[in-house]
Amino acid sequence: MADGPFSTSTPCTPPTPEEDGLARLRLIRSRRVGPTTFWRLIDEYGSAAAALDALPEVARAAGVEGYTPCPPEVARAEIAAARRIGARMVMRGMPGYPAALHDLPDAPPLFWTLGDPTLLTRPMVALVGARNASSLGLRMAGKMAADLRAAGLVVVSGLARGIDTAAHEAALPGATLAVQAGGLDVIYPRENADLARRIAETGCRLSEQPMGLEPQARHFPVRNRLISGLVQAVVVVEAAARSGSLITARTALDQGRDVLAVPGHPFDARAGGCNMLIRDGATLVRGAEDVIEALAPRPGDQPARLPPPAPVPGDPPAADPVPPPRTRGRSPREIAALHRQILDRLGPSPLAEDQLIRDLALPAADVAPELLALELEGKLQRQPGGLVSRLN
Repeated sequence: MADGPFSTSTPCTPPTPEEDGLARLRLIRSRRVGPTTFWRLIDEYGSAAAALDALPEVARAAGVEGYTPCPPEVARAEIAAARRIGARMVMRGMPGYPAALHDLPDAPPLFWTLGDPTLLTRPMVALVGARNASSLGLRMAGKMAADLRAAGLVVVSGLARGIDTAAHEAALPGATLAVQAGGLDVIYPRENADLARRIAETGCRLSEQPMGLEPQARHFPVRNRLISGLVQAVVVVEAAARSGSLITARTALDQGRDVLAVPGHPFDARAGGCNMLIRDGATLVRGAEDVIEALAPRPGDQPARLPPPAPVPGDPPAADPVPPPRTRGRSPREIAALHRQILDRLGPSPLAEDQLIRDLALPAADVAPELLALELEGKLQRQPGGLVSRLN
């Protein structure tokens, strides 16, 4: 079979019909459908194609008139753009999809990869930190990444300036994974174009965003949840008290990953975030040896979760055990009252969905469908880590 985004010639490409891949791509690219909503629609309707057919009516029931899912030609154009750069699609539940991502509540339904897909099956550690890193921080990141590579670990980072760049450089060739905030064919920052090319040659690049997407501020926390979700541990090398690296660390804790930090001088603002993490319980690390020791199995640890078995081509994708997105048997007045209760308890600051459900003192099966309706209506937004916030 010819190579392409749906080729079965590598372990990273899903053995599903091209039509199913197109339907899944259309569904996740449809307006106001994020990963959590995607899986709820799949659970309710059984397949991406059926969910696409139902989506206009779901939106209409949520008060959104004239809703149109992502057109087939838009998805086909993205597939063509991926084929031009040699990228391949990886879909959840298929061979090559990392087991570490599978159980995330906002697991990406699909993503694009460029490079060596076997890196996704190896043990991984994330190295993250400041973009305006100090010389000492850059040296520390480079030395640690090189030593982790020598120990057989894949170093994951975000292709940003500073610590990310030093970590990727030191882990080449062959042991680094760059998770991009924008489209796989959009290199940000542009100064890392040559580094991105070399990673694609001997490492791997990954993005769940559409081809051609220029990254914006809101895309980086979404990207960071994948960096932490892919790995066994997140190591913060250098970070200020308010930084994206701390968001990655918090997301890692929510996902059950280990968080480690390199200490710094109390007078150095670039070490403030690391020192705070250590104060709050993160493991202090002085080098790769400490990271490897922290990753060693401990008595009572659960065995690693194996990837799900590959489905038979043509079968519908396995559904997640999540509540269905539609409520049956409720009057419009009751639904409107519940929507008011939900919105009254939400603000611009993110709140955990399970905490919202506890605050409402209602069954999760009653609340979850209305969260979907409000999301499609554009009144709330889901964020990484199972959080929701009010939009207006």
